[in-house]
Amino acid sequence: MKDLLRTSDLSPADVELLLDTAAQFAVKPFLANTALANRTVAIYMTKPSTRTRLASETAVAHLGGSPIFIRGDDLQIGRGETIADTARIISGYASALIIRTFKQSDVDELGANSTIPIINGLTDDDHPTQLLADWVTIREAFGKDIAGRKFTYVGDGNNMAHAWLTMGAIMGAHVVVATPGGSYAPDISAVSKAQEIAAKTGAKIEVLTDPEAAAKDASVLYTDVWMSMGDPEEERVSKLKALAPFAVDKKLMDLTVPDSIFMHCLPAHRGEEVSAEVIDGERSVIWREAYHRRTTIQAILYHLVRGELSGNTY
Repeated sequence: MKDLLRTSDLSPADVELLLDTAAQFAVKPFLANTALANRTVAIYMTKPSTRTRLASETAVAHLGGSPIFIRGDDLQIGRGETIADTARIISGYASALIIRTFKQSDVDELGANSTIPIINGLTDDDHPTQLLADWVTIREAFGKDIAGRKFTYVGDGNNMAHAWLTMGAIMGAHVVVATPGGSYAPDISAVSKAQEIAAKTGAKIEVLTDPEAAAKDASVLYTDVWMSMGDPEEERVSKLKALAPFAVDKKLMDLTVPDSIFMHCLPAHRGEEVSAEVIDGERSVIWREAYHRRTTIQAILYHLVRGELSGNTY
């Protein structure tokens, strides 16, 4: 496995290895501080970022490498140079590339034309690095035995909903996504892929339109912002109206199991997708979740550069 382009690229064994290594890096950040010695990692972002940028640059530094941050308008792509040519150029300078951008096809093209690992730091379709951070956090809360537990996402059927379904399927979990129907539902292709994986791992996949049914007896209640970067501003009023019943408040959290946790990939809009009472409450693990963006990106870089991930066999 050369690249991490999609969550579905990972096999269950890959995820286990990455989660175990991330847990080690959480305790000992400099455990492998010569793994990227005298090497560089390019970090290319066409979308603004807080956690992904800080986590990526810190992860590279903790592995002994030098991060090179590149903004969307820093490269010649903006003046007509092709993605394929850019991939070949970066491959000659860096040992890996982390990209955060809009189109999944751009990430796929970089992977096809590079000789170095390409890591998807977020696209409009998927968010694999976030889901690894989520599952390290989930394991800290519940351990590896997830039998009988239900993991629920409520809100917009966006890239996070897709990644949540896919990673839950890989983990063999009972995973639920609840969204409004129609244009705010997760893509059929993402649901189908998760179901395909679940057939091999024994996971249970549910896609619902009832937030209360989704939250009932859940161990995790997860949400994301309702207006993502790139969403048309003229749709704000209608979208927020459609998503209003899916807001995570105390009433919804009270439907979950007694030891449940609240998760959010951040940034958050208190008073929209989640109440301040929930996100700032005792069940919220959002800061630990954000911390693990670094530990998991560090684990991804460590194992991808060493060629130690097998890739999926679905």
